[in-house]
Amino acid sequence: MARKAKRAARRPRPTPSADPKARLVAAALKLAAERSWARVTLADIARAARLPLAEAIGLLPSKTAILAEFQRGIDRTVLAGGDGGEGGARDRLFELLMRRFDALGPHRAALRSIARAAPLDPAALLCGWLRLLHSMRLTLAVAGCPADGLAGLVAIKGLAGLYLSVLPVFLADRSGDHAATMAALDKRLRCIQSLADWVRGRMPKTA
Repeated sequence: MARKAKRAARRPRPTPSADPKARLVAAALKLAAERSWARVTLADIARAARLPLAEAIGLLPSKTAILAEFQRGIDRTVLAGGDGGEGGARDRLFELLMRRFDALGPHRAALRSIARAAPLDPAALLCGWLRLLHSMRLTLAVAGCPADGLAGLVAIKGLAGLYLSVLPVFLADRSGDHAATMAALDKRLRCIQSLADWVRGRMPKTA
């Protein structure tokens, strides 16, 4: 209960922006929440953002670019909160990943629409995966976990897979305080830690 109260106090609050890129992102998310993302066009987004289409294309030339800008904004929000506080690596990763889910919370309806449309656009799906790997690399680095070399690559992909496994729980979470999301994330992080401890126990002492 104390952890929930502490996290609720840190939950980021969205602020309006006059920045044209932010307006395009906000318009895209609003339209995605109202209809299928597959039916939303760049012209629709520019119109909703009250920008000329040519200007919108010059700033963010595709829906994929708009989603990438949205992800960059989420990364900035996560990083602005610091390194995840005290405790072990699992606690810090829990805090950082929940900070990401908190930032995504106001856009849950839009994200559900985008997720349903994702299989229809393999190129956008690949770009989203690469952007997610970058986000997870930042998360590991901020948490003080290795994110370089072969071991770092394995950790990045593992954390991305863990995040994606919790994402459906988050999208369906109607608890208000993200209780179901927190429980799913905590369970998966504990499983990963148990596996890592087992692997370390099986390795030769010299390793």
